[in-house]
Amino acid sequence: MALKFTFGLLVGAANADWVVKERDVPEYNAQSSMWVKQETPSTEHPVTLTVALRLDDANRNELERIFWEVSNPDHVNYGKYRSVAEITEVLAVPQNQIDIVSEYFVQAGATSAVVAAARDTIQVTIPAGAAEVALNTKLHHFTHAEHTQANIVRASRQYALPEHVAEHVDLVGELLQFPSLPLKHLRNLTASSSGWTNACDSSSCNNLVTPAVLAERYKIPTSTSNAAGNSMAVSEFQGQYYKDTDLALFSKSCKRDVTVAVNVGDNKESAGIESELDVEFIKSVAPEIPLTVVYNAGYSLLDWASQITNLENSPLVHSVSYGNDEVQQSSTQYMYTSNTAFMKAGVRGLSILFASGDQGVCGRSGCGLFTHAVFHPGFPAASPYITAVGGTDFAGTGIGDETAWKSGGGGFSNTFGQPDYQKEAVAAYLADTTANFPPQKLWNATGRGFPDFAALGGQKNSYCVATGGRFEGVAGTSASCPVAAGIFAKINGERLAAGKPAMGFLNPFIYKNPAAFFDVTSGTISDSKKYGFTAVKGWDAATGFGTPNYEALAKAAMAAVEKTVVV
Repeated sequence: MALKFTFGLLVGAANADWVVKERDVPEYNAQSSMWVKQETPSTEHPVTLTVALRLDDANRNELERIFWEVSNPDHVNYGKYRSVAEITEVLAVPQNQIDIVSEYFVQAGATSAVVAAARDTIQVTIPAGAAEVALNTKLHHFTHAEHTQANIVRASRQYALPEHVAEHVDLVGELLQFPSLPLKHLRNLTASSSGWTNACDSSSCNNLVTPAVLAERYKIPTSTSNAAGNSMAVSEFQGQYYKDTDLALFSKSCKRDVTVAVNVGDNKESAGIESELDVEFIKSVAPEIPLTVVYNAGYSLLDWASQITNLENSPLVHSVSYGNDEVQQSSTQYMYTSNTAFMKAGVRGLSILFASGDQGVCGRSGCGLFTHAVFHPGFPAASPYITAVGGTDFAGTGIGDETAWKSGGGGFSNTFGQPDYQKEAVAAYLADTTANFPPQKLWNATGRGFPDFAALGGQKNSYCVATGGRFEGVAGTSASCPVAAGIFAKINGERLAAGKPAMGFLNPFIYKNPAAFFDVTSGTISDSKKYGFTAVKGWDAATGFGTPNYEALAKAAMAAVEKTVVV
């Protein structure tokens, strides 16, 4: 039975030496993420928090060493992934540390404190009133300016922990982090006249991107069988579900088997256009591969990462249409902790793909109304430990060459340096005299460059999505990402069928094989502002290496496997 937080304990906590965790920016985060502060929750309102335990630096460094080795096609340990139990052994979080943190929250009134399989996070469910005392903060409901049904509880000021607990904790998630939600101006779209025939039965899909358009452009084969053990997933956050009737409508009209094999969490059987876009188009690309939909009701990147890395049989490829600007993150430590979770995924052999964003170089924070402020790179898109997918449009009226979508996310991190796998490609881009770079004061040329590659996602060529019993046009890198994920899930299938491991973290492979993409050499990602990054020959900060050529990627992937066998 859980211990309750007595009045005497309340007094003791109030007199403790408190240590502030993260930095005090929740109001800025909320405003720039379109969240509006409302009333305080009732004292008994349950809140769920992810407590990230502090890791020993040497143990985290060891995790990172393994991550790079198993992800590098040129390393003898490429593809030699580790289990959850082995990762737990590497991180080696002491039981005493877990006990101190768990007991603190249980004594504060938590109804549960569940330790993750890797023992590096604790999921705490606690009444709001008790949480305010335990964390020395104030909680409020927040609603979204566009998505008015969305409601989350967050702290309206910084939080703190008593010193004896704080020394064991890196941060407490779901307090200062305000998530992004899909922008409504990227739905209900019509497209300009195209030069292709609508392969779906519905006339509403005329001139829109359909499965047949993607198959033709990206040379995606039609498959009827799947290798044993292959799997893929899309991740959805609060309020984004799918209806089986919508998936059936899409399947019948567009002649693709769109079904969901597994739901992690509850599907509410309501039409969420973001969710249905993800499901319909990842399955359009790879209908033969079982699809898992992972729900995260709390809008929490950190909690989601813990979900997927602690699943014993986590899907091999994950597509996520989610993110905010780096400056909207609650702290650098939050991003650092998220990166640790991404490394755990890579060590497991999982491929994590994130959409690069839909606001050009300025992100959700914007670049100012009158004077041009600095660019705002996105996160997780700018993380060195994930694969970022940008957006394109067709350059002409038919299926052919592509151009950068003006609102696609891209640029350079202000937080993380360039990883080794991309230094050569980025250096070549920065030396390109045709690139027409923005003023240097607006961006960080030494940061991690993104996206890594791109796919169709722009408003000129929006996607035909079955939602709410009818078809609508939808655009954004939220469309690009599941398509890209489906392509790599199919490539995993070829590798697994040959008795080889899945691809895991993709970027070292991607940067070694630039010729496996259709280079995009026109267009600028500026959204509505004066400056942006222009697509040029080779890698660039608008579309990465360009868009996928399935045949070339699959050939390169199998060659990488053969090379490892020789070593």
